[in-house]
Amino acid sequence: MQSLKQQWFGNIRGDILSGLVVALALIPEAIAFSIIAGVDPMVGLYASFTMAVTIAFAGGRPGMISAATGAMALVMMPLIRDYGLEYLFAATLLTGVIQIIFGVLKIAKLMKFIPNAVMIGFVNSLAILIFMAQVPHFIGISTMTYVFVGITLVLVYTLPRFIKVIPAPLIAIVALTIVAIFSGINLRTIGDLGTITQTLPTFMIPDVPFNLETFKIIFPFSISLAIVGLVESLLTAQIVDDMTGTESNKNQEARGQGIANIVTGFFGGMAGCAMIGQSVINVKSGGRGRLSTLIAGVFLMFLILVLGDLVVKIPMPVLVGIMIMVCIGTFDWTSFKYLVKAPRTDAIVMLTTVVIVVLTHDLSKGVIAGVILSAMFFVVKISSVKITEENNHYLVSGQLFFASTDSFVDYFKYNEIKSNSIQIDFSNSRIWDDSGVGALVKVEDLLKEKGIQVEVVGLDASSKKIISKLEGVSSSH
Repeated sequence: MQSLKQQWFGNIRGDILSGLVVALALIPEAIAFSIIAGVDPMVGLYASFTMAVTIAFAGGRPGMISAATGAMALVMMPLIRDYGLEYLFAATLLTGVIQIIFGVLKIAKLMKFIPNAVMIGFVNSLAILIFMAQVPHFIGISTMTYVFVGITLVLVYTLPRFIKVIPAPLIAIVALTIVAIFSGINLRTIGDLGTITQTLPTFMIPDVPFNLETFKIIFPFSISLAIVGLVESLLTAQIVDDMTGTESNKNQEARGQGIANIVTGFFGGMAGCAMIGQSVINVKSGGRGRLSTLIAGVFLMFLILVLGDLVVKIPMPVLVGIMIMVCIGTFDWTSFKYLVKAPRTDAIVMLTTVVIVVLTHDLSKGVIAGVILSAMFFVVKISSVKITEENNHYLVSGQLFFASTDSFVDYFKYNEIKSNSIQIDFSNSRIWDDSGVGALVKVEDLLKEKGIQVEVVGLDASSKKIISKLEGVSSSH
């Protein structure tokens, strides 16, 4: 109870102020991510409102911001294009259910199996895909479109050096929208892409047939959304943990993301997850507790209800410029140095993750491929055993398991042993599986046929246990 009180009211002033700043910063990105996904801007704005408000109560990382995100928008694009908006809402509900199941199964433990190389590839491919989604909105449209994109880039890059209280993207939006309106320059606006309604979201059940056919359509998207959402959310939670020097409940966060997506699906929003950028803005603005996340969501809706008529007049090139800056900020530029200095296998894993994500437009496929490739490289790396001989004492170094048994057996098969009694020493080795046990038995039988007595020494407790269990070999081994 005391902890909950601290999470809500331990930093009231800082949380309120940071929440207001985050709400201002959420508007352009929520709209921009809606455009990436190919939906009405209200779908992203409603999602950001419901996600932020719900996760404030249900999440496991106080002070973290969840809303509509670029990563999720990219995954849902094909679903919206091929099946429409109602199927997106149904997929969002199923995404929430899957995430709750993942949370109950304590899926957060699996985060430790995602290598750093895959994480770098995930972030970089996200940045590349968001940039690619901007290209149709500014290439080959008009000269003034290029001019406004360029001015936006300059403003967003330079303003934070002089003004820290108000987010630079918001200043760019306000200033350049005013210029566009009063100058009469012909630019595409948010209003050309969809209508912003100055109303609160209402409860609705997705208008889709509730049958197996619908499930087959939405399940692949929902599982991808659930995985991408949790990877990004748990990664963000770790970043906020490090920034604040506090711990968070990752499994509760997984369940909270699921609850938030279910609420979002019932209120006409697109699936969302934690936002790295906004969460960092929140922490740097002084936000630490759940109140900051709640304020961000509530104030976002207030801005839409009160200033909705102005939001539709925001020029598209300004949003494109903001999203390009998001890409630049998201991309890990040190990864070029990483490619040169990191082990070659890690560099291959990172590049593979990026290439697969960019080709498939599916972040989860890239992450899964990267993890599998890392595992394969690891197995190859530890799959050789080294055997050194001195006075009929054979010291085994390395791990004995299914991938290394051939080299172990071949040594004793093809090397001439002149003594009629030898020791095989496992002090620097360990037997991991039945293949390892089988290899040891095979070597013992092989040498026995040649009239050579074998004494196995140096086995650790784990190796003795697996030998005893699988082959009934005496524990004296």
